[in-house]
Amino acid sequence: MNDLSAILTPEYVSVILLPALIAGIAVSLCSSLLGVSLVLKRCSMIGDGLSHVGYGTLCIAIAMGWAPMKVTVPVVIAAAYILLRLSESSRLGGDTAIALFSTSALALGIFASSKANLTTDVSHYMFGSILAMTRSDVIFSVILSVCVLLVYLLFYDKIFAVTFDENFARATGLNVRFYNLLIAVLTAVTVVLGMMMMGALLISSLMIFPAVTAMRLCKRFRAVVLTAVAVSVSCFLLGLLFSLWFDTAVGASVILVNLAFFLLSSLVSCIFRRKGDRSAK
Repeated sequence: MNDLSAILTPEYVSVILLPALIAGIAVSLCSSLLGVSLVLKRCSMIGDGLSHVGYGTLCIAIAMGWAPMKVTVPVVIAAAYILLRLSESSRLGGDTAIALFSTSALALGIFASSKANLTTDVSHYMFGSILAMTRSDVIFSVILSVCVLLVYLLFYDKIFAVTFDENFARATGLNVRFYNLLIAVLTAVTVVLGMMMMGALLISSLMIFPAVTAMRLCKRFRAVVLTAVAVSVSCFLLGLLFSLWFDTAVGASVILVNLAFFLLSSLVSCIFRRKGDRSAK
């Protein structure tokens, strides 16, 4: 167990911890908003698939000497579009398309990084290292996170309609394909941003856990979204504090706190359900 007073020096807080807090809160907000739609649409695994594509692209970009984040964002957006079109194909199911595409991209990335002897240089993208983010990484993350939040809020009603009933939304004249693509693109951007914080292995959990936790406690869509946001930000802050105190990985600590919140919400939901059943009798 670390002595936080010895760790949290003014220089450490201003140079390392504050940028990590800003970037982490921004990514947590985006992931929780999109996670609700992904869980309700039964597309939770798209985040996992896109994270593999992102990791593979990052490895190739670093091996080629390109700017990793600036190359990865458009590639993962393109991958989201391709996966969406493949999922709509009657010949290839959504899960199959995600598995084929993501594992192929991951294999290419690992091949490129091993060939260039960069395995250790890209490992933090696999497991996450938010405290190692540079100033430019934080600025880039915050700008894209703000863009994701603004687009989500601007098209909130349309995203709500497409999330709950695509057939009804299509009957009302809504361009369902466009808004499905919009959700996929926003998810792709969030996945790339979250890889630095959580790593490719855990970023999809950052989307799923707050959403399913909120669904245990609330029924209305807006209430679920707001609760998911509160849970996601709270779990990130607690996970970061836990990692500093016990000297553990930030990404794993955040997910374990999310797991604790989920189990607690499930217990609370079960208790209230039993009370409701007894009162109905």
